Formats: sequence, C-alpha cells, structure tokens
Amino acid sequence: MKENILDVLMYLFENYMNDDIEFDSDEESLRTELQAAGFHQSEISKAFDWLEGLADMQDKPYTIPLNTNSIRVYTKSESEKLDVHCRGFLQFLEQTGALDHVTREMVIDRVMALETEEFDLEQMKWVVLMVLFNQPGQEAAYAWMEDLVFDEAVGYLH
Repeated sequence: MKENILDVLMYLFENYMNDDIEFDSDEESLRTELQAAGFHQSEISKAFDWLEGLADMQDKPYTIPLNTNSIRVYTKSESEKLDVHCRGFLQFLEQTGALDHVTREMVIDRVMALETEEFDLEQMKWVVLMVLFNQPGQEAAYAWMEDLVFDEAVGYLH
C-alpha cells in the first residue's frame, strides 16, 4: 500500500470525527488499529505529529494583522506545492467567509507540513476540513465544507 501522511489523517478523520476520542489517551490503540489497517509505523507517527502541530496552532493563534486591501503572496515553495487550483480555492473560501486570514494561514501551514510531492485540490479540501474541525467557532464553515467534501465524494461513485 502506497500511503502518505494525508491518507492516515483521512482514515482517522473518516473513522473518528464523530467519536469523542482523545488522541493522547488512546493513541496506542489508534496506532495499533492503523497498523492493522495497513499503514506503516513511520507514516502513523508523522500523522500524529501533524495533528499535534495543528493542536499547537490552536493553542498559539496567529496574530497576523488584517488589512482589507492586502493580498496573500505565496512563497516559491508554497506555489510549488499549491497549484493554481488550490490557491484559487483558498481565495474562494476566504471570499465566501468559510476561511478568514488566520484559518487560511493554518491551512497553508498544515499543507506545507505534509511530506507529499504531489498535492491536489481534493487533498486541499480534506486539509481545510480538518483545520476547520479543530477550530472553535467554525462550526458553520465546517458543516459547509463537510457537505462540499462528502457530497462530491458521493458524486464520483455514481
């Protein structure tokens, strides 16, 4: 099985997003289950590190001053990882109010933390969903994003 960190995260999210499992208290059983599902220990560890990084971001929120006339300029490495479709999608989410400048930066940070060479729009939607899920006060944006991700996934099956 060729998997990456995002595959492990998606598995965890799909199987536990509605359960009230504390990752710290039940981490060993989750690791065992992930290994039984076919994921390699190294990818599982990286996925837990990624989740820890997301939790740390919630504890230490960005203090980026907002200027309504400013635009986000992507670094070279960000532009290489986030193609025009991903960057356009982030801009769309900001324009619709699903993301603000802080959550956008959290999404970009978490995307850059993934050790994947190829990253596409579908994967971007999952990262956005995971970031919004972990942000207090973002329930409406999360619900909208959840519908977008899961409705499109169902649409592909038909």
